[in-house]
Parts: sequence; structure tokens; C-alpha cells
Amino acid sequence: MNPIPSTEPVFSRASLSPLVLGGGSWGTALALHLGWGGDPVVQWVRDPLLAKDIRQTRENRVYLPGVSYPSSIRIENDLEAALEGASLLVLAVPCQAVREVLEKVRALLPAPLPLIGGTKGIERKTHMLVSAIVREVYAESPESYAVLSGPSFAREVVRKLPTAVVLASPSHRLAREAQKLFSGPSFKVYTRQDVIGLEVAGAMKNVMALAAGISDGMQLGANSRAALLTRGLAEMTRLGVRLGAHPQTFSGLGGVGDLMLTATSELSRNRRVGVLLGQGNSLPEVLREVGQVAEGVPTTQSAHELAKEILVDLPITTAIYQILYEGAGLEETLQSLMARPSRSEEEDVVSGG
Repeated sequence: MNPIPSTEPVFSRASLSPLVLGGGSWGTALALHLGWGGDPVVQWVRDPLLAKDIRQTRENRVYLPGVSYPSSIRIENDLEAALEGASLLVLAVPCQAVREVLEKVRALLPAPLPLIGGTKGIERKTHMLVSAIVREVYAESPESYAVLSGPSFAREVVRKLPTAVVLASPSHRLAREAQKLFSGPSFKVYTRQDVIGLEVAGAMKNVMALAAGISDGMQLGANSRAALLTRGLAEMTRLGVRLGAHPQTFSGLGGVGDLMLTATSELSRNRRVGVLLGQGNSLPEVLREVGQVAEGVPTTQSAHELAKEILVDLPITTAIYQILYEGAGLEETLQSLMARPSRSEEEDVVSGG
């Protein structure tokens, strides 16, 4: 094994001071998980009213009601104050806000801090994965970044139900240290190096959850759902491999594991959006009812446009895009998918579906 360069970011567990960027359900879950370990944790909450309410009630009543904050967590709305003394950043803002937040963070730091990404999605205007945005606006070295992903609903994490996730980084040192940081009695962390594969899987499973939800909302049955998810996994893998990912990543926790969770659970926002669409509701009506961000909606547009740019066939993604953004009817879209020419399943990763 090659020696680890001395320029790799490293942080000491003894002097750790993590800053969680994000006040939503996942940011709150990660802050609570780290805070329960006893270390001082800062959570930056962008919404000043929400930050004030959390400070006063010691509870995020908007995104994770009923879960008390330990005294080890400090809530900040001011980004400069939040960054003071931080030794590690945990990114948990919506994908479309990543660039803006990281630009502000970088302007306030003399040098980049190690960054753990918990955000899933593809940037709409550039079609970039989060790791590419990080390299462009925060830290050029890929050794500064790790991504945390896998089947992990925030609500179950804070209930301390058994959860297993994956942490990917090209830096063995950062991966090991972050693995130690996040691991706990009910939270198991595996590591791998394939950042791109984990990010593609984490983004695209939300699109497939929309598809599965639409299928369930239309009452198309278990056969249909199983076919969609299986073909969806092939589609995710095809895109990932085209972008440089390892196909094996998609058979792990961050791939098929996260897909099964998000596409089948009643706790999934993306699946819920799909179900409501499948029942005949319009997208604006659905988004108003769901309330929180469903990353699959903007990711569908980003993935569809990216696939056209790099000439990758993503038929399910295209179908969901047509439903969401072109007003295509559900029945006609289904018929169009079923009418596609049949082909060898063995060609999936290389060609199309």
C-alpha cells in the first residue's frame, strides 16, 4: 500500500469539534447522533426563526419533533460564529443550496476543513455531483472530502434503531477517522473509496422512489414495483459507470440498500410524492402537501439533462421527467415504457434499458 500523503486532512478525536451545516431532518439527526457521543457539536440552522425555536425548546419541532437535544449541541444561525473553533464540517443542506453554502463557508475559513457530505442529489444548473461542487468552490483536493450515505431515515436514526451506512473517500485516513466518529452501538459505518458511485446511487435512488411511488399510487401491483426497482437499479448503475463509478458500489448499502428503503417505506418523502402523483394529483399540489424537500424532483431534471449530455439511456428517469416537467399522462407514459424494444439484460451496464 502506498504511504498516505502528509497533506491529507486529519482530525483528532480528542479535540474534535464538528459543525453540522443544516437544520433539516437529516442535519438534525446527524447533530443529535454526534451530540449523544458527548463531544461538543455545533449545528448551523439557516432559518433564524427555526434556530431560535430550537434554542428555546431544545427540540426541532419542524423536522424531528419529540426528540430532545442534549446540552452538548449548540445552535447557531450566524455562519461565522458557527465556524469558530470547528475542526470538521458535516454537510446536510439540500443539494441545490450546497454551492451557495460552501462558497460562504470557504470565504470565512483561512483553509478548508475536512468535509463529510451527507447531501444527496445532482445540481440542477451544472449537473454536478456534490463532490464536484466541493472541488470547485471549497477544496480542490479530493482528499478533503468524504461522503456518508446508505439506508438511513433520520427518524429511525434518532430512535437509535439499528442502521448501517457507507462512508466513501479517496483518503484512507479521513475515511478511518470519520468511521470512528460516526460509529455507535446502533449506527454501523462501512467504508469504501468510490465517492462517485455512492453519490450517483444516493441521488438516483430518489428518482426511482418517485417511480415506485407512482406505480403504487396507480395500484399497478407488486410485479410492477419489483420490475421498476430492478430496472431502476440497472439504470443507476449505468449512469454511475459512465461517470467513473465502480459497478459493485450499486450492490451495496449505498445502492440497492438505499433504493429498497426509499422506494418502499412509508417514511420516504420521495415515495410519498410518487404515490400522490400516481393518485392523480398535480405536482404543485403534491409538493404543498408533503412540505419538506423531496430531492427526487430536482434530481430527475438534473439526471435527465445530464444523461442527454453524456449519451446514457435512462428510460425510467426520462419517463419521470416527462410526468413531472412535460405534463405527460401516467397511462401513456407507462405504455411507452412497456413498448420499448426488449433486449438482453446482460447488456444493461454498457448500453441501455
